[in-house]
Amino acid sequence: MGCAPSIHVSQSGVIYCRDSDESNSPRQTTGVSQGPAGPLHGLFVQTDAADAIPQSRASGSPGAARARRARGELGSGSSAGSAGPAATTCRGRRRHCCSSAEAETQTSYTSVKVLLIFAKEDSQSDGFWWACDRAGYSCNIARTPESALECFLDKHHEIIVIDHRQTRNFDAEAVCRSIRATNPSEHAVILAVVSQASGNYEEASVLPLLHAGFNRRFMENSSIIACYNELIQIEHGEVLSQFKLRACNSVFTALDHCHEAIEITSDDHVIQYVNPAFERMMGYHKGELLGKELAELPKSDKNRADLLDTINTCIKKGKEWQGVYYARRKSGDSIQQHVKITPVIGQGGKIRHFVSLKKLCCSTDKNKQILKIHRDSGDNSQTESHSFRYKNRRKESIDVKSISSRGSDAPSLQNRRYPSMARIHSMTIEAPITKVINIINAAQENSPVTVAEALDRVLEILRTTELYSPQLGTKDEDPHTSDLVGGLMTDGLRRLSGNEYVFTKNVHQSHSHLAMPGTITDVPPSVAQLLDNEESWEFNIFELEAVTHKRPLVYLGLKVFSRFGVCEFLHCSETTLRAWLQVIEANYHSSNAYHNSTHAADVLHATAFFLGKERVKGSLDQLDEVAALIAATVHDVDHPGRTNSFLCNAGSELAVLYNDTAVLESHHTALAFQLTVKDSKCNIFKNIDRNHYRTLRQAIIDMVLATEMTKHFEHVNKFVNSINKPMAAEIDGSDCECSPPGKNFPENQTLIKRMMIKCADVANPCRPLDLCIEWAGRISEEYFAQTDEEKRQGLPVVMPVFDRNTCSIPKSQISFIDYFITDMFDAWDAFAHLPTLMQHLADNYKHWKTLDDLKCKSLRLPSDS
Repeated sequence: MGCAPSIHVSQSGVIYCRDSDESNSPRQTTGVSQGPAGPLHGLFVQTDAADAIPQSRASGSPGAARARRARGELGSGSSAGSAGPAATTCRGRRRHCCSSAEAETQTSYTSVKVLLIFAKEDSQSDGFWWACDRAGYSCNIARTPESALECFLDKHHEIIVIDHRQTRNFDAEAVCRSIRATNPSEHAVILAVVSQASGNYEEASVLPLLHAGFNRRFMENSSIIACYNELIQIEHGEVLSQFKLRACNSVFTALDHCHEAIEITSDDHVIQYVNPAFERMMGYHKGELLGKELAELPKSDKNRADLLDTINTCIKKGKEWQGVYYARRKSGDSIQQHVKITPVIGQGGKIRHFVSLKKLCCSTDKNKQILKIHRDSGDNSQTESHSFRYKNRRKESIDVKSISSRGSDAPSLQNRRYPSMARIHSMTIEAPITKVINIINAAQENSPVTVAEALDRVLEILRTTELYSPQLGTKDEDPHTSDLVGGLMTDGLRRLSGNEYVFTKNVHQSHSHLAMPGTITDVPPSVAQLLDNEESWEFNIFELEAVTHKRPLVYLGLKVFSRFGVCEFLHCSETTLRAWLQVIEANYHSSNAYHNSTHAADVLHATAFFLGKERVKGSLDQLDEVAALIAATVHDVDHPGRTNSFLCNAGSELAVLYNDTAVLESHHTALAFQLTVKDSKCNIFKNIDRNHYRTLRQAIIDMVLATEMTKHFEHVNKFVNSINKPMAAEIDGSDCECSPPGKNFPENQTLIKRMMIKCADVANPCRPLDLCIEWAGRISEEYFAQTDEEKRQGLPVVMPVFDRNTCSIPKSQISFIDYFITDMFDAWDAFAHLPTLMQHLADNYKHWKTLDDLKCKSLRLPSDS
């Protein structure tokens, strides 16, 4: 494929065309009179007349065939005789700004713009034109000083070429001075094209040109390659330097607004720049520092004697130094800083400057006070965001990436205990755990041996993968807890040799036999009476189960969803909602002792109860509330009554489908959406817009996946660290404007929703005692049935303590409460304020302890008789 042809327009408006891979003269096209010129291969052209072109300029040159093809493309779609002075446009931009405007190339591969100022078209102007085309520059041609100045002010060209050969057309030096009088010309390179010096005269001095404002002189040479070489040299020299200079104002603006203290010195340590943050930290005004040598400033006597020599030795070798340094403020106070000094290599490979970044260490009260002054004095004119105030309340925590990420080749760090960490320090992006490890490594350097050994143990723990899972003792110490953890928090992949068992239970129950509801008010009186109490935590879900013939989810769902305005939010009818609830409930297995629609209704009830709490309500939006209620409804749909560990060991279809990872939780969400969207009659999402649906869907999926127990401790710890602790700091602080901790923070809202559904899912130990006992019996029966099947099928027994012949239900409940429930509900209570639940939890725990002390395996205290 050949290169695209290029277009040029003569002074009289005649269009020329040449192939961009040719270096000969331009070629004439003959279709000028066909109408206003259009864009061709990225070039903008304008015709003011259709003058004839001398055949000597247009004929006999290579590439004529492609020129003729270009001519046909240029005139396509236009009728003869329609030529006129119309300017073409492309992508909404003006063609150019020159009054006798010729053409502007748009095949630019770089950002360089060139302006040619030639009164008349000749071989020299053509040479520069085609050189610009070859280099991929954007080019304009101006014929008069006025149009040149106008064009330059519009385009801000980097290179300007002025014809200085003939003074009768215009005064080239006057044109140059007029351009130099404008602000944009500060970054422009102006080239004077002069005539070849005669052999009888001494070559003229270049000084008059320099005084007029020219940067370079070009001896007349119409060769395209000579013009091209000149332009390329200018680009890679002056133009690239000017690009950097243009950014200087922006760079210094950024430095002035930077929160880190920055100091720039020359290679002989003379201060050349300090930013406002440095002034605030050190107490000096920049006028007192600029031009002074660092040696003239007072030094702190807290540094070790050889520290300055160590620093100088390192940076003079061109290596970066980082470390802790004590500096003396103007007031005489010594402050501890984390300092990073970077040598700047200049021309010739020599060190030209040193850039120092300094942060306060907040280990002392004096430093904390200075840091507070530093922050308060710098940003009073700006309104701080909630997130910034929020961060300040967290005990003045600061980013310590640059503090701890120290170069391993600095002499002061040669005794570092872990030089291999340099590979991590050099990373551009660090994970939070990497930052923590870096901080600990930095702390080990000057620590006593005992502390260093303790930190070694900390690092060993941090490098494990299960950071959030508590480490258990031996199985003999607490078999109930060990089995619960094994069954609920692992994938259970303990396969037997040759095991080919496949879980074949039907996981797609048909609901085609379900009759669609007629009206939405046909709730039996007995059900309606029970539902009057549904907002109470003491609501008895088992009575609703009995009166609805094991269909509590539909009726409770209708009441709860109506209370929260779900239909209004989703723009669906109550008939559609009821049909959806029927479909979802039909896909719960009533044969399961525990994971059936009654459990789903119980979780929905708990979720609605939590959503009614003031702090929860204030932290979530209505979309979050709707997502939470839907997630609670579907969170265990089609549960087979077996754990993830069982399905993985059995090689079930679901385990294979979801790669043994969050098998059931993934299935619950996927099936829930499949059932919803497959039939318009029960599709509660059919009337909401795509963006709302995507957001709602992601929230539902995230909440259901949070019920998977393998990440239980991760979710709880994140909630405590991101919600509870900052909230406690807010309450303790005097500046408490106590807004809900989740509002306007999507990450916090996500943590709150996860914690809410997790607590709702396992809230049984916090229910009234009679309900707690019933749930304990049901979950135990389901685990017993799983153990029976594992033995029957020859599968690994995931929870051996749940053998119906030997299991102590009170002991298993105690282990569950101790290991999973107490800490989680303490954290949730601290946020949502749930005194009733915590009292039930204490009473129920006491009940189980009493049974355990009496060595009872039954669920209730023995009768007095």
